[in-house]
Amino acid sequence: MRLIREIVRPAQEFVRTFGAMTLFFVQLLRHTPWTLAKRFNLVIGQVFNAGALSIVIIMVSGLFVGGVLGLQAFANLERFNAEEATGILAGFALVKEIGPVITALLFAGRAGTALASEIGLMKATDQLSAMEMMAVNPMHRVLVPRFLGGVISMPLLTAVFTMVGLLGAHLVAVELMGVDVGAYWQQLQQSMDIDDVMEGIYKSIVFGVVASLLAVWEGYSAVPTAEGVGRATTRTVVSTAIAVLILDFMITAYLI
Repeated sequence: MRLIREIVRPAQEFVRTFGAMTLFFVQLLRHTPWTLAKRFNLVIGQVFNAGALSIVIIMVSGLFVGGVLGLQAFANLERFNAEEATGILAGFALVKEIGPVITALLFAGRAGTALASEIGLMKATDQLSAMEMMAVNPMHRVLVPRFLGGVISMPLLTAVFTMVGLLGAHLVAVELMGVDVGAYWQQLQQSMDIDDVMEGIYKSIVFGVVASLLAVWEGYSAVPTAEGVGRATTRTVVSTAIAVLILDFMITAYLI
């Protein structure tokens, strides 16, 4: 009986948390039109906080990830005298998989933790309760703008990561390894179609919704103590990483 209780109790807690988060997500969606109409300036500010302030780590990571892909692709294709296909391998990996996934993980580590800790601190210091006492809906003022800021930022950051990654792969393959520049880009252009690009866009949108939702939810549901805020920040990164990897597999399996 004890073993059964140890199995059932976490399952019940997971279902309870998932249900509460789903209701919270519905509330965010319900208040989104009003926020976009009346508080659009707050949304733009959160796009800056979540997106523009993350651009440096995204570009640096994209450049070196693209460089590594260029090295690996060239080293493996060289065995088959197919070095000109380096651009195809690096491009498909960046556009369809690595770009959206790594951007989401970096977003969770930088912007997601900031969102969760900020909202958790506002809850711990009773700022959200003070807003309610002043007839200001925290959904409109705090939660929805941060959620939308993350959702809008993720596809943009993914596009930046992918483009810089392609540049890094180009620098390594063409400038360092001597692959013909015309063959590099021509084969990539001929092999990739709009469906491949759309797969990366779909993933970035889904990851943006999930990462932003988890960050806002963890901050809003955090225990209003310093320890509680710290745990919420940690859970944000862990939950987002697991959710992104699971969803990446599901979306890829569905689109293939």
